[in-house]
Amino acid sequence: MAFTNHNIINRDAKLARALCCVAIFASLPLLISCSSQPKVPFSYTIDPVSFEPGNQYNITDGRARFREIFCTANEDHGAQLPDFRSCDEALVRFDDEPPATGQPVDLGTSTLKLVGKMVPGLGYSCIKPWLHHDNSAPQHVAKLGYETGFIQVEGIASSETNGDLIAQSIQSRDQENDSRPLVLVGYSKGLPDIFAFLANYPDLARHVTAVVSYSGAVWGSALAEEANEKQLRWLARIPGAECEKKDSKALETLMPANREQWFAENTLPEHIRYYSVVSFPDPANISNGLQGSHKKIGQLQDARNDSQLVFYDQVIPGSTLLGFFNADHWAMSVPIARQHQISQALFADKNDFPREIALEAILRYIEEDLLTRNDANTVP
Repeated sequence: MAFTNHNIINRDAKLARALCCVAIFASLPLLISCSSQPKVPFSYTIDPVSFEPGNQYNITDGRARFREIFCTANEDHGAQLPDFRSCDEALVRFDDEPPATGQPVDLGTSTLKLVGKMVPGLGYSCIKPWLHHDNSAPQHVAKLGYETGFIQVEGIASSETNGDLIAQSIQSRDQENDSRPLVLVGYSKGLPDIFAFLANYPDLARHVTAVVSYSGAVWGSALAEEANEKQLRWLARIPGAECEKKDSKALETLMPANREQWFAENTLPEHIRYYSVVSFPDPANISNGLQGSHKKIGQLQDARNDSQLVFYDQVIPGSTLLGFFNADHWAMSVPIARQHQISQALFADKNDFPREIALEAILRYIEEDLLTRNDANTVP
């Protein structure tokens, strides 16, 4: 088949953008020795996380009910959506998971009309034009009565800077929306950004009903100590990048020592309900472009990681833990494979994940929980 010059240029431009993105992401992990062993080998165990009273995480076990909601929705209409996986393929089941509750799952339209706003992770604004997000998950849950979307934050800025932007977004909400419960979902570094907002804007924080760690960097990442600001600024070189350079202190936010210091100096608002959704991939289910960082974190800390975060560093203290997804860090939220076949083959070969059903199940669980607790008030 003959190609016109125009087609060749378009094809080569897309390939160049994909290869540029590969180079940037591949530059972050350091080179590792093939013979190096993980500090804590991979296993299907969740120590030191525990649901026993008095544990340092002080968490509630929501896995059984969340599995019921996820699996019911998945069985009902998951096959009609992208990246279908069976329930057992998507959700990791550990030996200590409680049995199903047996309660019916309501798949009808939302009663509370929850508003869910996601705060994206490191570098999202930089890769957003290249990624060309399909917004399939927000569109799916909109049909169920949920309003969702992104809060635009700066891709490489500190959490203090992004906390200010979250405050501006919440302050500018239309008055007609104020009566609906607001759920903030923090993906990766987006979660520390939410925490900074909650601490610095207590009056506006009263508008928040729930916060979700969705593979959130609650306690940071060991990789932040291995990278530097120069590498971070490379993200701004992606063609079409909308990568702000206000303070370029994102890595400082993600350093584990800084996360520990933040919790030592701050207390999360008690009126908010907190939930944790954790990525706990089988090593064979981590994309080829993330294998290096997965092994690196294993050497530094624990092989039970999603390539960016160890599983227990994603858990909010005092939260309800909903489930463990068998997905790497990108697969949880960044749909590379749906838009870029070349990039999928080169560095995102395990990127398929049912994000639509995951988002639906999270919102349905929270809505049910709020109604059960009778906490579905207008503005907390």
